Amino acid sequence: MASSLPYVPVYHTTKAPKQAMQTAQQRPTTRGTTATTDTWTSNGSAHANRQSLSSFPSSRSPSAMSKHSRRPSRSPNPPMIETDRVSDPSSNSKTPSSGISSQHSSLSAPQRYNPEAHSRRKLRSQYPRGDNAENHVEYILVASFDIDKGPIMEHQYPVAITGDEHMLAELMLPDQAHVRNQDWTIFFLHKDTSQEEEEAELKAARRQRRQRRQDRAAGLLDEDDVETEEEAELGDSSGEDSDDSEPEGGEGPPLIYVLNLVNTKQDKTAKRGAVVKAMAICTRHPFLHIYKPLLLLALEEYFKSPHPATLALLYEAVNTMDLSLMPRLSLLERYLLQSSDNKDLFVEKFEQMIQIRMAEDRGEVPEDIATMAESPERRIDLTRIGTKQHVVAHSQYSVPRDTHEFETRVMYNGIPIPIKVPVAISPETVGDFSLIKLIQTFAEPHAKSPQPFTLHPHLTTNGAYTHPVIVLANAILTQKRVIFLGHNRPSGEVAEAVLAACALVSGGILRGFTRHAFPYTDLSKIDDLLKVPGFIAGVTNPTFENHPEWWDVLCDLPTGRMKISTRIEPQPLTEGLANFVQQNPAYANAANAASLAAPVSGDPTGDQAFMGDVLRSIAARHGEGTIRAKWRDWVERFTRIAAAFEETVYGASALYIGVEEAEPGNESVSGHGYVWSDEAAKLRELAGGVSRIEGWRNTRSYFSFKQDLAQLYTFRPLKALDLHHLHDRLRMTKLTPSSSREIYLAMSKYTHSYDEICQLLTVAPESHAGLFYIALGLFHKDKDVRLKVVDLLERISEHEAGRHWWKGLSRFEKLAYFRIKREAEAEMRGRMGVGEDDVLGIMVDRRIS
Repeated sequence: MASSLPYVPVYHTTKAPKQAMQTAQQRPTTRGTTATTDTWTSNGSAHANRQSLSSFPSSRSPSAMSKHSRRPSRSPNPPMIETDRVSDPSSNSKTPSSGISSQHSSLSAPQRYNPEAHSRRKLRSQYPRGDNAENHVEYILVASFDIDKGPIMEHQYPVAITGDEHMLAELMLPDQAHVRNQDWTIFFLHKDTSQEEEEAELKAARRQRRQRRQDRAAGLLDEDDVETEEEAELGDSSGEDSDDSEPEGGEGPPLIYVLNLVNTKQDKTAKRGAVVKAMAICTRHPFLHIYKPLLLLALEEYFKSPHPATLALLYEAVNTMDLSLMPRLSLLERYLLQSSDNKDLFVEKFEQMIQIRMAEDRGEVPEDIATMAESPERRIDLTRIGTKQHVVAHSQYSVPRDTHEFETRVMYNGIPIPIKVPVAISPETVGDFSLIKLIQTFAEPHAKSPQPFTLHPHLTTNGAYTHPVIVLANAILTQKRVIFLGHNRPSGEVAEAVLAACALVSGGILRGFTRHAFPYTDLSKIDDLLKVPGFIAGVTNPTFENHPEWWDVLCDLPTGRMKISTRIEPQPLTEGLANFVQQNPAYANAANAASLAAPVSGDPTGDQAFMGDVLRSIAARHGEGTIRAKWRDWVERFTRIAAAFEETVYGASALYIGVEEAEPGNESVSGHGYVWSDEAAKLRELAGGVSRIEGWRNTRSYFSFKQDLAQLYTFRPLKALDLHHLHDRLRMTKLTPSSSREIYLAMSKYTHSYDEICQLLTVAPESHAGLFYIALGLFHKDKDVRLKVVDLLERISEHEAGRHWWKGLSRFEKLAYFRIKREAEAEMRGRMGVGEDDVLGIMVDRRIS
């Protein structure tokens, strides 16, 4: 808990050299007075004067500036760091070479270690080494097309895969594959449940073994109770199934993802003058696209040497890929990494993984991670990929140039293949796809020549001219049958569209789409396809278009048009819709607008404004990451509005797990849920989305989302407040000073630990102005609020991830921050009657307490 008295963090003053002091005395300020000699360092050391917002060119020569490079900076911006601690600017590094840790945190000057700024969770690898490590690739398949027999399976390595071989061969050789030199396909296989049950039993046995070890160490067991040989053979897998790991979620056994490459070689000696072969890699990793360069080389080699030994060479190469230095991030850390474009975010974790590995290579016992991270002598051997030091030093271990991707190599047939593995994977994100490409495919024809849709309440939430991408999102949300048709297009193109659609609607939040997706299928499997409710399938056969009873929404990729089937089931009158209309008769027309032929007035759902914002971002080339972040916000907003609808209509929501009761005096900040500017805006938006919400409430993704919320609530570090609700109140409503006071004080009081600050950062992503609305508390009329906000920002600036959010604050806010700290420090010196050094000691003691 926070101390009853606000503390002021420690800042060290630095004496300027005599020559620099004289120069500073002669330098005028914007107020026409002479500046004094005491200055503020970039981390907050005190100036005696107030620096203006304007800056002046230095009167010193470059040599003098380098001579006095340790002189503190006058601005809140980070000071320049020594050039011998970072990569050379002429190197090919994409990371800037100035600013604190902008290049590499371990290469900058060591800072005071704050244990609260780092996770106390034991750092583990996502894919640890050892005998119990799982293979990256489970099977390698080869199929070919025989002119007499059709698709046949030639080889399966290392063992035959269970299931129908002929069906697999047909999937590996898609329609019209012979007319293209190369084609890619992706499909999914459902894993045998027996192996999953064995793994669950093994994990339970390991947990029991760890518990017995802890009881034995605590003296709770008899001395005669020793570890059995069977327990010793289980090994120690604390990094895989520890009790503090977060639930992964899932509807059953994990899928096996299959990446397939088809090549056609012209051969005059063969029948019909060509040889068609396909090679597939089966893996449990959703980032299966990393294996594309290996498949290209391996299939080319297989044409030359069509033997199992060729498959064995590929199998050995991919399974020796070392990913053990990729850190395992928590759920909050993954969210922060996905929502940020900062290439240095969580770089400290990569450094610590390398430090531990280097200690193991030297035969040392790894010390506490915090000690290793704090010790500067352990950092001198670290370099960053792409920098000049890395090229010169030929370092065995190096930090990735972008922490969003882990860089490694696979040696195949003597060729080093560079591989980039995504560090943070969202649910329902499989392969390498482009949301931008999917959106542009259907947005451009709609913009040039809008065509009305067949009305359906679940789909046309903005009337007959609803944007087609919104229609697609609504269809997948409400579990409709969706088909992507790519006539005369490569099967890889329709597969990519299916995967992009699943990720678009999931947003990394909802589940249940990829498990019922068929990135590529053909006409021979239509009977099996129709047995799956709410499927998402990719096809190339135009016959599907002529059978509207097979689908609810058809997405034609060549033309960029969508169709709503004339055979789609109508929406029944639901209890929620009837109750909402009965409770709010003034909004009855708005609630039924999706079923009316008349155009919808305004934009009740906000979807039109959202799509306009997305298309402007695409036109401005903001990148794939920005578009994915926007859709994640859209999905998150939809789920929060759905929770508000349930509370409004039914009195309670299954999508909200209640926070613990607030402490006495904090009742004013105990609210939760989505925030509207007023009640009319709330009812208007609920009325516009009532049909879509009611349609979603009966789907797989809705029930999976309820389960996920219940599981993740137990791992949420801060249960006393809904930080998202409080931040939205600061961002979207006009608050009185007393109301904002309660919010700022509550945030400062309850946000202290590493995980709590991570949770706060998730509700204030950099794409939504970051800490701007929190930093506005620096200008609150109450002094104690300003001090508490300074206290909170200080903790955030020391946080492993929060320091990057701190850099995003404006110069104006940083100057206010330093001014308040300077005034508080001066006031304490006057009140305590002690010198500056004594004040610093008092600050340290208070901070520790």
